[in-house]
Amino acid sequence: MPKFTFMFEVTCSVDIPVVVGQDEVNGRRQLIPVTGGELKGEGIHGVLLPGAVDSQIIRPDGKCDLSARYAVRMDDGEGIYIENNGIRTVPAEYVEEVKNGGFIDPSLYYFCTTPKIETYSEKYRYLSDFIYVCSATRTKDSVIIRYYRVDQE
Repeated sequence: MPKFTFMFEVTCSVDIPVVVGQDEVNGRRQLIPVTGGELKGEGIHGVLLPGAVDSQIIRPDGKCDLSARYAVRMDDGEGIYIENNGIRTVPAEYVEEVKNGGFIDPSLYYFCTTPKIETYSEKYRYLSDFIYVCSATRTKDSVIIRYYRVDQE
């Protein structure tokens, strides 16, 4: 059985979603601009660079498929790129609310992601040598993502 080691947390400040379209077949496609944020953990810290976006489709059943892309400038000037894909699901009684852009209490939904980390820095190369899973929390103006490294027994 694998074990999980907390590595760091990324807090993203987000803007109002840009709705691309919505129908009852595909759901609601939206792009959420990431306006800032930071990565912080034990001995590791950086800020999110401009240009990040969270691309989402909220399906007719309320399930949200998401794919976020963001870059981090570490305090020492090195860079890290993160591609983070995942899902967010809500109980049936909240489906209509989230399909129409509403927010519900984060304790009511499942929100997990599987990131891939890329870096051109030898110092941070170790981050790209592991598999991670994340638990996340979405509020109206931010997303908090906790990164856990998957370790062998």
